[in-house]
Amino acid sequence: MMGLFKLYFLYSIFAIFPALGFGVDPALHINVFDELKLGESHAGVFQVQGFHNESRAFLFQDSWRNVRVKEDVAEVMLQKLRDKTEFTVLATLKQERLNSGVLLSIHYAEHRYLELESSGQRNEIRLHYRTRDQRQHTEVFPYSLADAHWHKLSVAVSISHVVLHVDCNRIYERVIENPSMDIPSDTTVWLGQRNQAHGYFKGIMQDVQLVVMPQGYISQCPDLNRTCPTCNDFHGLVQKIMELQDVLAKTSSKLSRAEEKMQGLDGCYCERSCSMNGVLYREDEGWTDGCRNCSCYNGTVQCESISCPPPQCPPDSAPAYVPGTCCKECQPVCLFRGRVYVEGDLKSVRDSSGNCLLFECQEHSMQRVENAPCPELTCPESEHITLTDRCCKVCRGHHFCVEGPSPSCVENSECVNLEAGSCCSCKDGYSALRDDSAYCGDIDECAEGKHYCRENTMCVNTPGSFMCICHTGYIRIDDYSCTEHDECTTGLHSCDEHAICFNTVGGHSCSCKPGYVGNGTVCRALCDGLCQNGGSCVNPDTCICQQGFTGKRCETGKNTGGEGRGIQG
Repeated sequence: MMGLFKLYFLYSIFAIFPALGFGVDPALHINVFDELKLGESHAGVFQVQGFHNESRAFLFQDSWRNVRVKEDVAEVMLQKLRDKTEFTVLATLKQERLNSGVLLSIHYAEHRYLELESSGQRNEIRLHYRTRDQRQHTEVFPYSLADAHWHKLSVAVSISHVVLHVDCNRIYERVIENPSMDIPSDTTVWLGQRNQAHGYFKGIMQDVQLVVMPQGYISQCPDLNRTCPTCNDFHGLVQKIMELQDVLAKTSSKLSRAEEKMQGLDGCYCERSCSMNGVLYREDEGWTDGCRNCSCYNGTVQCESISCPPPQCPPDSAPAYVPGTCCKECQPVCLFRGRVYVEGDLKSVRDSSGNCLLFECQEHSMQRVENAPCPELTCPESEHITLTDRCCKVCRGHHFCVEGPSPSCVENSECVNLEAGSCCSCKDGYSALRDDSAYCGDIDECAEGKHYCRENTMCVNTPGSFMCICHTGYIRIDDYSCTEHDECTTGLHSCDEHAICFNTVGGHSCSCKPGYVGNGTVCRALCDGLCQNGGSCVNPDTCICQQGFTGKRCETGKNTGGEGRGIQG
């Protein structure tokens, strides 16, 4: 039994100290607070109670501060980071709402070799760095840290990979361009700001570290590298199994009731149908919708683009689009003044007296069309534009699309005004089904990989766009990414009332609040110097003494009518 106790004690020690940098080679570890000696001589920064027990943190408040590492100290720090391909930036922070500020910045002149920024205005975490080919690059992670709550942040770079952890939960993993850590001398290191004028972080920070080793985030979240379950994990699994058993019982009851209802429907005849554009179609019915052949199958509309074979037209005709049809059809043509016109085309010409004559191609010949009176133009003559299909001039900038609805722009297409006419253009999210863009079909961004859905989501195509649906058991971060269900928010956790809960992949972790010690599941108050003479620590730095003793630590004894004299502290 004593051997098991010693083994558990050693396991507890090594489970706690990695979060504090214990066991990390000093040559691979940079504690920015220690190097800065923060709080001794930096105005605008105040030491406050940190998140961890008996830990120190610093409040960054004023916007005239100057938190910069001294040149000789910065050189010692950067020597550990220089030319390295694997490193991790760690921080524990509580950022003010809507604040946009820089956590750590390493730059030379205008070149940012490494800078970590949290934007509360755009709900983004940004990693700025310089690539091997000496270009500035920014990797953007949609995530909100500026919510006035404590968060553990880890950004781990490994050659061409970057992994973002928030509260020990893997949020993003991406392939990036190889960063360059060829950091020159005289490079400046700033904490909580980009320089003397920009990027001021507002809030509390502690444990800002640089770990120059693979998977440096393990030093912040040792449970991510744990292979053996703890007793707490075992009890959590038992609880989840009991919850699943309850869900199974309720599901079985619902299934039984559903089977009873199905038996009553066996004598009914049901026919599936589909609805499209307000029209109801029966099962297996087919129809043409613009440039698509559609059918109703199993209650779902399925459409395919029409493939138009090139028409074989006789010599006195030519292929042309006809209103209401998708494919070109053979149309009569007219030969006029050396040019070919299709049925319905208009052409304006001037006679010897300068009068405008308008002709229309009708049944293989150009027929004269009576001109309507021209409206008076309000623009100067230099702005007049002569058109080829009408006698009346128009002013530059004339809106052809508002003359009347264009019959040519039909499905998911819109009219675009040009200088001397108009044309059709597909709406966003659609591609042309005809070469004149009069008919446009939906682009399947999911199938073509033209979407922005991130981890833990499934892309679902929608007309003209797409949606990112969270996988089962995950909750939404933003429009494009999701994270695991948060047991801490829902209250389904095992943390002590005096602990703070962190959501993690597959569960959660607990950490005792300042002033309390324990494993997070069980926390007890911590009294500095401990309570003496049998006193009990009931709240941080608060002892309840046994009868006959007084003092902050119950260190003073007194006589109480026949009671023995207490031991003096």
